[in-house]
Amino acid sequence: MAGNTGLMGLGTSIFLIALGAILKFAVTATVSGIELATVGTILIVVGIIGLVITLIYMMQAGRRGAVVSHDRVVERDPYADPRVDPRI
Repeated sequence: MAGNTGLMGLGTSIFLIALGAILKFAVTATVSGIELATVGTILIVVGIIGLVITLIYMMQAGRRGAVVSHDRVVERDPYADPRVDPRI
């Protein structure tokens, strides 16, 4: 679950940075009551903060190590009679 959260945070941060850069540098339209370049700058800053937090979280998760589960698999003959012990 931690890996998925890290990737989601990483992707979201990159998306916010890209959207902010588009609004700041590429959009020339004007909207009354709002400055799109300012919104772009805010999105870039929020994306960078999210990226830093995600990378710190991913580094700490990597330090803890992954929990590995070892399952024991015993193969048995499905046609053998369970009442008969084959070791005898």
